[in-house]
Amino acid sequence: MKPSKEGLTLAGAVAAALTASACCIGPVVVALLGIGGAAFAVALEPLRPVFIAVTLLLLGTGFFLVYRRPRVEACSADGACHTPARRTGTRFLLWVVSAVVLAALAFPYYAKYLF
Repeated sequence: MKPSKEGLTLAGAVAAALTASACCIGPVVVALLGIGGAAFAVALEPLRPVFIAVTLLLLGTGFFLVYRRPRVEACSADGACHTPARRTGTRFLLWVVSAVVLAALAFPYYAKYLF
């Protein structure tokens, strides 16, 4: 089964968002696990704006691919036309991923209230 463009875009957006927030989420997760030496995550802080831009670009691409109007396909000689598949599940997943991504991107701002 070939992965869809929408699925790859969603996976990329989640990966980019988690990478963008790694500077802030990483040390917290490592500290909760009792593992020291989380300085590697702090090194990603200067790259955070780049990761955020990539995340938003991938999410925007995902919304474009999911909500764009499907192409009009020519009907066959017998009059049967191809009906595009409904993307309800993909749209729901896109909104869930968007919520997770926004929560990850906003983590540095609400983390001080968690601990």
